[in-house]
Amino acid sequence: MEPTILDRLLAISSLFQRDMHRAFAGTSLTESRIHALWVLQHTGPSTQQTLAQALGVTPRSISALVDGLETAGHVERRPHPDDRRAVLVTLTPSSERLMARMQEDHRELAQDLLGAVEEGDRDAFVRGVDAVFWRLTALVRGESVHYADVETAAAAEARP
Repeated sequence: MEPTILDRLLAISSLFQRDMHRAFAGTSLTESRIHALWVLQHTGPSTQQTLAQALGVTPRSISALVDGLETAGHVERRPHPDDRRAVLVTLTPSSERLMARMQEDHRELAQDLLGAVEEGDRDAFVRGVDAVFWRLTALVRGESVHYADVETAAAAEARP
């Protein structure tokens, strides 16, 4: 059976995951921590509430995430200049260097991957990837397919 476009997209996702795990093996960085650092790199110092919203996590989860990043030396909590009750989460200088390196590596990989597409096809490829991204975003927001009921029914059928 020939792989479908969905099969290829899932394989690409898996390859990105494998590459990320390999790149950060032996570090204190997890996917969640990297995501938080990436957001801070792009938005600048942020309150934990703002960071939690950007990452789509709960206040309790963001506290634990920031605690871990702070303990590992990736972020600092600083007083907010305009709100004495709030703190800003900021990248440390070493994390700023790390994120600058990651951005450069990201740019190089994007160029390398786009270079695999014939020059005359690149604009269409980019438009297609964007279209798939926005369609999948909409589908995931409205998705109501769950397989727990299928598994439960299968287990019930298997019982004597």
